[in-house]
Amino acid sequence: MATDEGNPAPASPTPDQTDPAGANHARASSAAPAVPGGGTPTPVGGTTAAFPVPAPRPHVDPNPTGRRLGLLMLTALGIVYGDIGTSPLYAFRESFRPEHALTASPDHVFGVLSLIVWSLMIVVTIKYIMFVMRADNRGEGGILALLALITSRDTTHPYRRAVLISVALIGAALLYGDGTITPAMSVLSAVEGLAVVTPALHAAIVPLTVVIIAGLFFFQRHGTARVGALFGPVMLLWFGTLAALGVREMLVSPQVLAALNPLHGVRLIEEQGLRAFGLMGSVVLAVTGAEALVADMGHFGKRPIRLAWFYLVFPCLLLNYFGQGALVLRDPSTVTNPFYLLAPEAFRPALLVLATAAAVIASQAMISGAFSVTQQCVQLGYSPRVTIVHTSAREFGQVYIPEVNWALAVGCILVVLGFRSSSSLGAAYGIAVTGTFTCTTILFVVIAAARWDWPRWRVFALAVLFLTVDVAFFGANLLKVAHGGWVPLVIAIAIYGMMTTWKRGRDILRARLREIGMPLTAFLESFNRDKSTPRVRGTAVFMTSEAAGTPVVLLHHLKHNKVLHEQVILLSIQTGEVPYMADGERIASLERHDQGFVRVVARYGFMESPDVKEILGVLRSRGIKTKPLDTSYYLGREELIPTAKKWKSGSVTMNIWRKRLFALMARNARSAAAFFQLPPNRVVELGTQIEF
Repeated sequence: MATDEGNPAPASPTPDQTDPAGANHARASSAAPAVPGGGTPTPVGGTTAAFPVPAPRPHVDPNPTGRRLGLLMLTALGIVYGDIGTSPLYAFRESFRPEHALTASPDHVFGVLSLIVWSLMIVVTIKYIMFVMRADNRGEGGILALLALITSRDTTHPYRRAVLISVALIGAALLYGDGTITPAMSVLSAVEGLAVVTPALHAAIVPLTVVIIAGLFFFQRHGTARVGALFGPVMLLWFGTLAALGVREMLVSPQVLAALNPLHGVRLIEEQGLRAFGLMGSVVLAVTGAEALVADMGHFGKRPIRLAWFYLVFPCLLLNYFGQGALVLRDPSTVTNPFYLLAPEAFRPALLVLATAAAVIASQAMISGAFSVTQQCVQLGYSPRVTIVHTSAREFGQVYIPEVNWALAVGCILVVLGFRSSSSLGAAYGIAVTGTFTCTTILFVVIAAARWDWPRWRVFALAVLFLTVDVAFFGANLLKVAHGGWVPLVIAIAIYGMMTTWKRGRDILRARLREIGMPLTAFLESFNRDKSTPRVRGTAVFMTSEAAGTPVVLLHHLKHNKVLHEQVILLSIQTGEVPYMADGERIASLERHDQGFVRVVARYGFMESPDVKEILGVLRSRGIKTKPLDTSYYLGREELIPTAKKWKSGSVTMNIWRKRLFALMARNARSAAAFFQLPPNRVVELGTQIEF
């Protein structure tokens, strides 16, 4: 996607094809068009074939109906709405924490309810459901998908690109911080119901929470589809229970509906003055999980997510919040835990079990979102290769990444052991998600203005509305930094540092490899003059990160082995600015040269995993014949040796600590052969040492 952090290219190679370490993103040169179907100059002694571009194949049904629509809505309940659906466990209660200096008086109850209702309306319904979900990239959502929509236009100023890329990466990094906090907060809040049902079991809350979280992450390997199929019916029962509990109490105190008037919230903010910032830090807990609506959009499509919100999730949340408010109006002492006290005493044990199950499910939205973001980071060159397991043969984009899964599991368990209660954890919760809200708004308004050409007054009005709310929430949560809010911030800073280090290191390393390479035309001319190199039967596929020049691994192979196959394919795989490529877009360019040399540029979307066997199958239909048992794959492996000298390429530099971090990440990246799905017994790796 980008040649450096400030200058994204229209298309970029996938994670490095010349060594097992990496991700590289070189701009296609004149020898390989950056846009499928574009023409290329005919090289010396060769011919070029370019193919037409058909309409892209959607990866989910954009307009499901009938049983399929109902199934997607049900599954979305378990994957998308789990987090925001369990916010009634703690959002209203946390707004009456002692430090907020609120009493259970009608004015304060109406004010808090009003703030919650209109936060849901503005942030979720208007911002995400009505507007941000429009900014999909061929059906895929999320903050990096928004970035791809922006950077795919060459008219973007380089400096503005650099800023927007940084905004998107910060938002993506914050999602990992939120993914670490969310399971801990949700499960702790539910399990704490033990203290309401049986106070003697209070000491079991933390151990039980750890066991439940460990089980949740263990179950992730079964995939989003199975998880959603299991969780969907449970969440349907959960939302029905929320509504029933709320209606039961509202019938006793219907005056609580006065909180629909936004003036109650405005008056409460005026009354609280500076203390209102702290209050907003608790109110925002009602909308945590909203980012999952777009992060998981590629799994289900827009229509099921929107219909589930309007017809089920939103009404049930409102009914329960109003029910909690009505209960506190009737009995102010219930403000300590109004959710569980809504239920009759005999029903509370069953509610505890259901709430715990729903809390487990609540964690799923951010976990699935973390998997999707990681896959995009790998393809766009901001992460080393990781193990990406596709868990559904029917739906694209449903993946499981073991490395991310277990890292989040360890982080969540440590958070539970460190904070030990949802009230303590509430001080850390929210800062990551509100930061992501702000980053998403910035990217959306840029898309609306630059890509959709909306009138400036309309863009400005939306920007003012959304940013006013987002910045207010984010500013309120900054007050939590000293009380635990530093945890997700530290995680986000670490992730951001690793993403930018990896991108910068690959750019500089790629430049070094180009320095020791040579133009393909010069190599072919020299090879044609020197007929002494023996040729053997079969095909050699040299994986290269560059769409031009002679691969370094080919030069090393000739230097050491002094032999070459009859057919040589120079294969470069690029990542496009779209999540998925249609079948006819797979081959971007095909160049046939003398002496059996073929240069191929293939393209994948940033939500796809490259498959070299698939590419060779497409090439066979284009006349490039290969036999699996006569094909060998050559990869380069660089051993990176950090030195104290500052590493620089153009305007990009790396200090010694970043070089050591880059070398460490490179050593621990997934094998290139496994990432490109190459047959293990047909792969040859040639190594070289590079001081940097």
